[in-house]
Amino acid sequence: MSDSQIISTISTSLSLSAKQVQAVATFIDEGATIPFLARYRQEATGGLDEEKLRAVRDLLEFHRSLEARKKAILKAIKDQDKLTPELEIAIKACTDLKTLEDLYLPYKKKKKTRGDMAKEKGLEPLAKLIWQQETETGNALDIAREYINTEKEIPDADTALKVSLDIVAEWINESVEVRDKLRDIMRKHGVITSEKNPAIKERTNFEDYYEFRNRVPYIKPHQVLALNRGERENVLFVNLELNEERTLENIDDVVITNDHSIFTTWLQDAVEDAYKRLLFPSLERELRNELTAEADQHAIETFATNLKNLLMQPPLKNQVVMGIDPAYRTGCKVAIVTETGEYLEGSTIYPTPPQNKIAESAEVVNRYIDKHKVTLIAIGNGTGSRETEMFIADVIQKRKEAHPDKTLNYLIISEAGASVYSASAVAREEFPDLDAAQRGNISIARRVQDPLAELVKIDPKSIGVGLYQHDINQNQLSKKLDDVVESCVNDVGVNLNTASAELLTHISGLSRNVARNIIEYRDQKGRFTSRDELKAITGVGDFRFQQAAGFLRIPEGRHPLDNTAIHPESYEAAEKLCNLFGIDVENLSSQQKKIESLFANSDKNEIAEKIGVGVPTLELIIENLQKPGRDPRESLPKPLLRQDVLKMEDLSPGMKLEGTVRNVVDFGAFVDIGVKQDGLLHISNMSNTGKRVENPHDEVSVGDIINVEITSIDNERGRIGLKVV
Repeated sequence: MSDSQIISTISTSLSLSAKQVQAVATFIDEGATIPFLARYRQEATGGLDEEKLRAVRDLLEFHRSLEARKKAILKAIKDQDKLTPELEIAIKACTDLKTLEDLYLPYKKKKKTRGDMAKEKGLEPLAKLIWQQETETGNALDIAREYINTEKEIPDADTALKVSLDIVAEWINESVEVRDKLRDIMRKHGVITSEKNPAIKERTNFEDYYEFRNRVPYIKPHQVLALNRGERENVLFVNLELNEERTLENIDDVVITNDHSIFTTWLQDAVEDAYKRLLFPSLERELRNELTAEADQHAIETFATNLKNLLMQPPLKNQVVMGIDPAYRTGCKVAIVTETGEYLEGSTIYPTPPQNKIAESAEVVNRYIDKHKVTLIAIGNGTGSRETEMFIADVIQKRKEAHPDKTLNYLIISEAGASVYSASAVAREEFPDLDAAQRGNISIARRVQDPLAELVKIDPKSIGVGLYQHDINQNQLSKKLDDVVESCVNDVGVNLNTASAELLTHISGLSRNVARNIIEYRDQKGRFTSRDELKAITGVGDFRFQQAAGFLRIPEGRHPLDNTAIHPESYEAAEKLCNLFGIDVENLSSQQKKIESLFANSDKNEIAEKIGVGVPTLELIIENLQKPGRDPRESLPKPLLRQDVLKMEDLSPGMKLEGTVRNVVDFGAFVDIGVKQDGLLHISNMSNTGKRVENPHDEVSVGDIINVEITSIDNERGRIGLKVV
């Protein structure tokens, strides 16, 4: 398949024009990033969003890889001098890897098989007679006598027939039609079962799967991943069940083309042998791998959705934050950071068991609050978090009695990945004089102020919003999560004068080395005053500048448009537009209502033509003139702040509470309602209108603040059931 044929195939698959796909392919081949294309090349791509652009990119990679595999297979078969014109046509026409590998199967180099040994005994001609089914008269044993050879361990006709069937069985196994038939049967009628390993005596997390049965079409992704883990941990025995008799009849229908052949009975034996020894084990493994791949993909999409919602949590600006990383024996680490995330000071307090130094700890906390004018306390949700929360809530209540006019809140924040960050080279570079625990605590405090800027420093897989994330395909997961991080960072944009190297690395067109060069330049020369200064950075040529500039912000820079998402290549057009409508570029923030009314009923096609850009670029310019320096996260609901605390003993069924969604999975969502254990909002309780919810992500997202009612409490197992109100 040529590149033009690939373009045509993708355009049909995605219902796009060939012109759109070709444009995207050309840009990607030149090195353009998806965020850049989505924002600044809409005229060329026909307005494709990031999702469609990534779909084109992924299909382009797939088809090019498929073509490379076809070439390798054609060469391998040709080198064996076995490439026929028909086989070449079939291989070139393949559109999926599975069929391609099936076609290659008979020619693939493999260990010596029973069929190979039968051929060495001179039985291939007899196997061909059986396979071709053209002999309708005579006796099979009489024909087989011609192949008796005691030197090759073929002492009689019966042995000759039986051994020749090893060759036939392999031909059956290598039949594309047979394999496709069996795949179809397995997909439609197969039953996945699991049972407990009798050697396991203790309780496990897999009790729901000790007597599990589910038909393949109805098995859910999280069930597949649970079965895989249970099997890997040797707790479960997992199998695929089929109606063997009916399946063999179906394969017979494909293989046996002449019921009058004298070899029909022998051929049926070959079918049964091929099925049990070759086909079923191979295709069961393939099916399990496919189900795993599908479950992986589902889990990856779930993780990606949760990660995006977490990264796009709105920042709590202008807050002096006290971060507390709870613990028992080793004490709770305390760190104070300024409104801009600069670390001030910190120490360790011991308000939790076994020390229970509550009075001394309260004195330290109060001293820090007064000294640094702390306005918010962020408590990590790890071990000891609820005891720490009760301690802090008590401190706040006492301060409230003494200072009713002053506001001080706390919130529980996920500390997932904080320990990973604290031990990383990035953290050591940022805080070389602090121990790992304190570094992690600073990360917890900063997550409140700007979740995106802080969480990009951590491997996304460690952020704790996935399902079975350590079990699934790590390469695919990393690629997807990298896409999510790239999308979020570029959607928000970064301040060129405050962004960390980790944040800059995710900006369109910037590599890790270039990001470090930007930091070095900033340290040596001081703050950037213009986007144009980027061109002086080592490694930033015209192309990198083009890709990155629009996503980098310079508040209070020399050019007011440097603090917008308007690309420098469109400054001239933006200035023409401002001159046309009498807009003062230097004072955009004071003219928002005027700008909004000016463009409310304007003919955008006419204006775009006047200033020499396309309508999508015009709309981008207008949007950013109206909201210079806009952060898309600001319109989202802010995190839930608390001043008091609940205990498990305070809860009762029927109680209505406000909670924060911490994680969304296939069967529901985990909600922080302010007690030690997150409650489970099961998918069956997600709607208060009685409608059936198919996908939890349609109802809630990570970070959502929702109203719930307690339906059940299990103190012994620490479980809380919830429903939406």
